[in-house]
Amino acid sequence: MKNKLTKSLALLQIALVSLTGCHPTQPFYVGGSGDLAHYIDTAQRIEYPDLQSESLPEAGESMAPYSVDNHDYEFLDLTLEECVSYALVNTKLVRALPGSNQIVGDIATSILTSPSQQLVTAFDPAITASTANTQPQVVDQNGNRVLPRGASRANQVGGIEDALSEFDAQFSSFVGYNTTDRPRNVGAGNVFNPQFFQANDGTMQSAISKRVATGGVVTARSQTIYSENNIFTQGFGANGNFGRQTPSDYTQILEAQVQHPLMRGRGTMVNRIPVVLARINEDVSLGQYEERIRNLVKEVEVAYWDLYLSYWNVETAKIARDSSLQVWRVANAKYQAGQGQVFAEAQAKAQYHQFEAALNAALAGASVPGSDPGVYGRERRLRHLMGWAATDGRLIRPTDKPNIARTDFDWWTVQGEALMRNIDLRQQKWQIKAREMELISSKNQVLPDVNVSALYRWLGVGDTLNSRSGSAENFPEGPQSATDSLLTGNFSEAAFRLEFTPAAFGARRQLALVRNSQLALARETEVLQEKEIALINRLSEEISLMKSHYEQIEIKLNQWSASERDAKAWTDKFEVGDTNLDMILDNLLRSQERRARAQQDYYRSVTEYNKSIVQVHLLKGSLLEYNNICLQEGPWAEKAYWDAEGHAKRRDAARYMDYGASRPRVISEGAYQQHTGTANDGARVGTVGLKNNSTPTPSKESSDNAVPPRSDVEATPGPTTKTPNEEAPTGSTEELPSLKANSQTSSRVFRQAGFIHTQPSTPSNMIR
Repeated sequence: MKNKLTKSLALLQIALVSLTGCHPTQPFYVGGSGDLAHYIDTAQRIEYPDLQSESLPEAGESMAPYSVDNHDYEFLDLTLEECVSYALVNTKLVRALPGSNQIVGDIATSILTSPSQQLVTAFDPAITASTANTQPQVVDQNGNRVLPRGASRANQVGGIEDALSEFDAQFSSFVGYNTTDRPRNVGAGNVFNPQFFQANDGTMQSAISKRVATGGVVTARSQTIYSENNIFTQGFGANGNFGRQTPSDYTQILEAQVQHPLMRGRGTMVNRIPVVLARINEDVSLGQYEERIRNLVKEVEVAYWDLYLSYWNVETAKIARDSSLQVWRVANAKYQAGQGQVFAEAQAKAQYHQFEAALNAALAGASVPGSDPGVYGRERRLRHLMGWAATDGRLIRPTDKPNIARTDFDWWTVQGEALMRNIDLRQQKWQIKAREMELISSKNQVLPDVNVSALYRWLGVGDTLNSRSGSAENFPEGPQSATDSLLTGNFSEAAFRLEFTPAAFGARRQLALVRNSQLALARETEVLQEKEIALINRLSEEISLMKSHYEQIEIKLNQWSASERDAKAWTDKFEVGDTNLDMILDNLLRSQERRARAQQDYYRSVTEYNKSIVQVHLLKGSLLEYNNICLQEGPWAEKAYWDAEGHAKRRDAARYMDYGASRPRVISEGAYQQHTGTANDGARVGTVGLKNNSTPTPSKESSDNAVPPRSDVEATPGPTTKTPNEEAPTGSTEELPSLKANSQTSSRVFRQAGFIHTQPSTPSNMIR
């Protein structure tokens, strides 16, 4: 019967599987609807963070951008020094790209698309200094500090405070209690080992352990041990003098232990390597911040002179357009009077529209990628570098005149200064010092681990922990507390231990680490040498370009003067109305185009010359000094000064210990002298002039032709200049609104001890 039932159930199961198939099914629960109300409808979806952040006025209150159909603004005249000051005041995130290339990228796009970790801010040096290991100090079950083992690496440490915390004293404590209730395999009547053993034991330990600079560990430890069990006491039954004196007892122990390495990990040099590496990390972070500030200053100055050039491009395009308009009007009048040809009138009109398009492009930029963004684009870039809103109803206009005086740097002086002061070389030298420290640490790991440990213990035992009985006898002869017994000093113990653990046979890992550190050091040294060669190559190129740009200034100045005379001659012929009018008109239009191109080339050469001077100072490490900028740590919190004074008093009251030959070697030459002299040491400044006794500078705006952009540049005043044409540009345009004084904006800049202190009084929607 049972076999038939089993066979029937098996057939039924096979039939059910055949009919339903093999597929997973959901379990059935009574009262469950299964409508997924407890779950989100999708596992992953794009969401917006629940963060309430208030945008700055520079972002949320920026006005409509300037364009060819929006000229609703007034001029704001700023000097280069004011622009640099505003940029430094408003810099928390440094708006500059790394490196020392003169080609400027799109900083706004870089900031917008770069991850936060790749951006440099004013908080980064402090973040590096305050970086700490999240793991606490490790102690063993006896309260001894467990030393970190292994070679130190620069990327394994945080700031100096974190590295120094390894030498802080660590307190540890625990309290333990356990009971025992078990039968034992002993015979009946055993006084010291009853068949059914019951006990209550407790232990309390407190220890202070400190790592010292020489590599050892010093520990002070206190233990209190309580023991109570059912071992018979004396006088119980027929035990006589056998058994325990009291049912329970206390043991009080005070220990002092010293552990010290004899080979691996011995000496202040090895043990302070993490501190040195942490300091190097902080110096590298400071160098990165200094590099970005340097690049920010460079880009502000480049943007300032580019904006200066854009204004002159507008002025040049306006003069060319007005001249072509006048020519077209004359040509059109003569054509209407039957004295000219139709192609002459059309050519003059086409020339006019060409210059009109050039004027619009010079003002608002062109749509061609890589072209000049115009006055509006250059001004918007300068605003972004200064931390201002993109538009606020004012248009920045440069007031400083560029330097057109000849500047010659003494090559040997500049070369030595660059090799000493360049930021990139200084950063690489810190990397070499870090690799040297890592090599010392890795070599130390090859040594065997030989440790010596010495322990001295004072102890006392009593029937109570801390109660004076008045007995002159020691426990167990008489009642006495464990504390009183300890204080008598009658009981002490000593221990000595020597441990020897060499590296594994062959020491492959340790030797590989040494070789790795040697190769890393060789690599960084080779990189430094290549960087020095690259620096001198770049410096040579920039000085050569600077001289070339100066020569271009003289050439373009002569070209402009000649173009002015050429255009004036053809204009006079055109106005007289010579017989060959078509030929005169064609040459007049060509001469006007050549004059406009020569004028633009001249101001472009002037701008590139000033940018080359900035690049030379950047490469030789004196750009911040050239702009009278000095980096300095900001003020601390008031409590920090209080704590620093307390640390100073404790340090003065302590006793200095000379660690002898095992002290860490010197890795730094002290604080970097930011202002080591004049930024123009080795520079000879002259004047610019026209060759062949031609007419000098082409503009009334540039009559003061030898004014350098800095007060520390000594220039020989040049000759009195004249304009090639009395109708030369004066810096104002009809397309741009006339200057209006802005009484709400001012900048008071004070020079105090080489620092730039800016007190902006601009409205809050402009400068934060």
